[in-house]
Amino acid sequence: MIIRDVRVIPTFVGRRNQTIVRIDTDEGIFGLGESGLSARERAVAGAIEHFTPYLIGRDPMASGAIWQELYRSGYFEGGRVLTAAMSAIDIALHDIRGKALGVPVYQLLGGKHRDWIPLFATTAAPMGPRLIEDVRLLLDQGWNVIRTWFHAPEEDDALGRRIYEPRESIGKTAHWLTKLREAVGPDPVLGVDYHHRLTVAEAASFCQRMPHGTLDYLEEPIRDETPEAYEALRRMTDIPFAIGEEFASKWQFLPYIERGITQFARIDVSNVGGLTEAMKVAGWCEAHYIDLMPHNPLGPICTAATVHLAAAVPNHAWLEIRSSPTEELGFYDRDLFPVQCVQEGPRLHVPDRPGLGVEFDEERAASQSYQADVMRHLRRRDGSITNW
Repeated sequence: MIIRDVRVIPTFVGRRNQTIVRIDTDEGIFGLGESGLSARERAVAGAIEHFTPYLIGRDPMASGAIWQELYRSGYFEGGRVLTAAMSAIDIALHDIRGKALGVPVYQLLGGKHRDWIPLFATTAAPMGPRLIEDVRLLLDQGWNVIRTWFHAPEEDDALGRRIYEPRESIGKTAHWLTKLREAVGPDPVLGVDYHHRLTVAEAASFCQRMPHGTLDYLEEPIRDETPEAYEALRRMTDIPFAIGEEFASKWQFLPYIERGITQFARIDVSNVGGLTEAMKVAGWCEAHYIDLMPHNPLGPICTAATVHLAAAVPNHAWLEIRSSPTEELGFYDRDLFPVQCVQEGPRLHVPDRPGLGVEFDEERAASQSYQADVMRHLRRRDGSITNW
């Protein structure tokens, strides 16, 4: 069996584009993959097109060797665009291998540890009484791991530019998270995603405004380029960190794991280099008693790949899902993906079909074509750029 064709199929689903890759073989078996570099879809598509000549004629069963060749055969190795492209390719190759052998992907990864995958829900309710209402609704329906969203007092200035002042969010967010913990008690797992919008000093100020034990995790409070910055923040707070959704290789995870900077690895199989790379990171995390808390903001293909990963490792905590009583972003379109992982409240069942266990309607996808994603950059009131 050899690879005959590689195609990129960008399609708009729910609120964002999904970059789907299909790899065909000469035996009629094909695999589906997905890239996770949102808002950079055209760059990823270009990288996949660049890789295609290296893939045609190759044995799709040799996914590990293909990964090494794509990564190491150029002088300028790595980078988020290249590994996002490699992630989609690697996931598709695993799909092919599973289908060719007649087994679900988790069997290729060592077999499953669990029959269903625990999930966490997100509420984007504004900081205020509605936040507490949303969390109580989730608790009533069986969700016990809940992520909140920081207070985002965004506004437009006279030039139509989106204004966001990070420090103005700190007080209100800390106040209402304290109120939330008081309202729901000690048992639910509560976290907040700050989407790397703070500096070290701002993040420390935020953490220090809440009583001990208010949060079970703080997700991405600052940017990740400098591990030493996270180490400085680590010394100023005892709240566990959840970091890694942007990491593009095992090497980027290295300091965060080895130095004990993160307590939950927010690994994204569609960014880190696919399942080949994700399994290596998972084993590394296991050796350091770090659980996976996978990033999963995309569609059914990324979700299925992550479910197989989560099933096949011992150190999985909770998987992100963007479908719950308090959030529905339309990413799991059942007309477009008629076969996908089955969700039952705060859990996803592990599929037993060969490969990933996902089917994709390409004809329908053609009518939901890529939409140019012009992100509105955030500015402070003085006109300077701040983190999105």
